[in-house]
Amino acid sequence: MTGDIKKVLITGATGYIGGRLVPRLLERNYEVRCLARRPAALEERFPWGVEIVEGNVLDPRSLERAMAGIDVAYYLVHSMSGQGPLYPRLDEEAARNFARAAKAAEVRRIVYLGALGSPHRPLSPHLASRHAVGQILRQEGPPVVEFRAAVIIGSGSLSFEMIRGIVERHPVILSGKWLKTLCQPIAVRDVLGYMILAIETPACEGRVFEIGGASVHSYEDMLSIYARRRGLKRWFLPLPAVFPRLFAWWLEMAAAVPLGYARPLIQSLKNAVVCEDFSALRVFPIVPLDYETAVRYALLRIKEGSVETNWTDSIFPGRVIPNSDVRAKQGLVCEERFTEIAAPALKVFGVYSAIGGERGWIFAGWLWSLRAFIDRLAGGAGAKNEVKEPGKPLPGDAVGLWRVERVDSGRLLLLRAKMKIPGEGWFLFESTAAGNYRTILRVAAYLEPRGLWGHLYWSALSPIHKFLLGGLARKIGEISVEKPAT
Repeated sequence: MTGDIKKVLITGATGYIGGRLVPRLLERNYEVRCLARRPAALEERFPWGVEIVEGNVLDPRSLERAMAGIDVAYYLVHSMSGQGPLYPRLDEEAARNFARAAKAAEVRRIVYLGALGSPHRPLSPHLASRHAVGQILRQEGPPVVEFRAAVIIGSGSLSFEMIRGIVERHPVILSGKWLKTLCQPIAVRDVLGYMILAIETPACEGRVFEIGGASVHSYEDMLSIYARRRGLKRWFLPLPAVFPRLFAWWLEMAAAVPLGYARPLIQSLKNAVVCEDFSALRVFPIVPLDYETAVRYALLRIKEGSVETNWTDSIFPGRVIPNSDVRAKQGLVCEERFTEIAAPALKVFGVYSAIGGERGWIFAGWLWSLRAFIDRLAGGAGAKNEVKEPGKPLPGDAVGLWRVERVDSGRLLLLRAKMKIPGEGWFLFESTAAGNYRTILRVAAYLEPRGLWGHLYWSALSPIHKFLLGGLARKIGEISVEKPAT
């Protein structure tokens, strides 16, 4: 199959794995097309040699355009950060759309990166969703090569940043039975090797491969090994088995990543994620690295300032800086809310793009006024509104305590904090068309904390962020479905 494969499609090219896969496929002379909700983000990252098609996996029409003439399609997207039961349903809908579009376009192979976990034991919601996606792709689409991996270790990966955040920030680490669960972590370079060889190895078609590194550890061992590599002394404080909720709460707070992303992974700690099938080692010419070597390489990339992609790239638009390790060094904390709205994306955009104008902040205006008052007491400028044309903000316009950093008409509004805070802050509204005049709205607050005060500031405001984001998302949804007065 190798010789006649010319054109590949990558979904999730703004993400951690997809962003590293694109340049490697270009180096091997494949024609690469990327499906992206925000083409501008990829145009900045890959200024040459990549065809970019606007769309998303929840929009079947955009998938038809993206699949035309494609030989192999990589499926590297999932909605892990969704709130409550929303993300598994979206994952399944997206996989079904993708598989059907690939089959209709006569795509010859789908390559999918899923998750380890024994199908013979109860799985966490996150792992069960990853397995369900693979099953849907196999049932509805062309032949699939599915790789199932556990923790991926590399500079900027979500799992590695969770490990790094816990060990770097906490001399005493709470431990429970979940940290005794076994895991077979794999280096990102090995994952990329498997992904590329999936289109160059005829014998892999239609198969599921479990891939892992050369060593198996408990999660507590993984934290200890990281600490040793960094020369840090860390102590583990075991909690009685009767306190699993306390342990889970502490781990969520300690992980230094957004709760919506940390919680599904933490829930999965109860599942052993080790390879039971070793056929990948026989089919592919890859000798995986062990965990400690993978950690050493990741730390080296951070020290050199050569972090190729970061897990935050896919969730934080407007700051796509190739080869930047700013977020890898400082960390990025985030609180976000998702809601599904029975209205087209353009109408939803019209609601949140008018925020700060005549409508004000549409939810908890008194709280925004109080924050502006506090900012003035701290020597800040307080709130200003300088949007020249209501409902049409432009980069540089002031909107309350924020300044417009980026606008994608119909899709996205990114505001940057101009108030006095210990770090850099942003506020994001993003609407994604989901077909049948439905929209997935994401409202998010971000902070790159500056030192300990930045982390304490974020933790102290966490209840307020939850209240504000949930209320804003709900209110935007209500206004979006209102019928105009006649």
